[in-house]
Amino acid sequence: MASHIERRKFLATLGGAATTWPLAADLVRRRVAVIAATGGNNSALVAMQATSTIPIVFTSSDNPVERGLVASINRPGGNVTGVSWFSAELGPKRLGLLHELVPNATIVALLINPNNPESARQPAELQNAAGAIGLQLIVLTATTAGDIDTAFTAMVQNRVGALLVGSDPFFANRREQLIALAAQHAIPTIYAGREMAGAGGLMIYGNSLADAYRRAGIHTGRILKGANPSELPVDQATKFELIINLSTAKALSLTVPDTLLARADEVIE
Repeated sequence: MASHIERRKFLATLGGAATTWPLAADLVRRRVAVIAATGGNNSALVAMQATSTIPIVFTSSDNPVERGLVASINRPGGNVTGVSWFSAELGPKRLGLLHELVPNATIVALLINPNNPESARQPAELQNAAGAIGLQLIVLTATTAGDIDTAFTAMVQNRVGALLVGSDPFFANRREQLIALAAQHAIPTIYAGREMAGAGGLMIYGNSLADAYRRAGIHTGRILKGANPSELPVDQATKFELIINLSTAKALSLTVPDTLLARADEVIE
């Protein structure tokens, strides 16, 4: 059996949702020092069900107070703290960037995963933002690969001129399918995660996940050094990145405005 000191140095990482409960229970049995519950709210919520004593450090793109992870941002309470980047609230900014790139598109689609509670506020916020700049917004949903195919069929039928893909791990995992369909149907698309641009996505705008996870690591280190998670304020990641893929823009016969290129943190040739 590991010594007390060895256990104190043992940091466990919990990610994803499908197999989270047995993993969380196993980590509790091992009496780990800290559980890093990455991968969204579900991982953190399951870890919270498994233990009320082992410190938990979450990463969340939603409001952690509204989701029941902590009592408040400044004084979390209990055994849980972490990093939040409020990604779901960046939709209007993405819509504005997309409109700047394709100003002639009057019908825009939003693709979300209805099984993700973090997506619940996006349609209303984006409907208001779209109306303010004279755009029609169509909301489509997908929870399977087949649903994504169906959504693109609906976009073609509704003459959608541009697409916003919601921030969701499911879409990140289906990036090749999404990017291929967007290219096939020549629909300019903005995504939330850096991995989309690297895979050929046209444009992304969102929080820097590398920065968010770095912040989570700092929080974890503080706890390992004796900090009390109940008194460790939730860190709010505020580093954003705009990435534009010029190769994809060229394939879509799009000219990216110089003003947009000048604001980009990275341009992929």
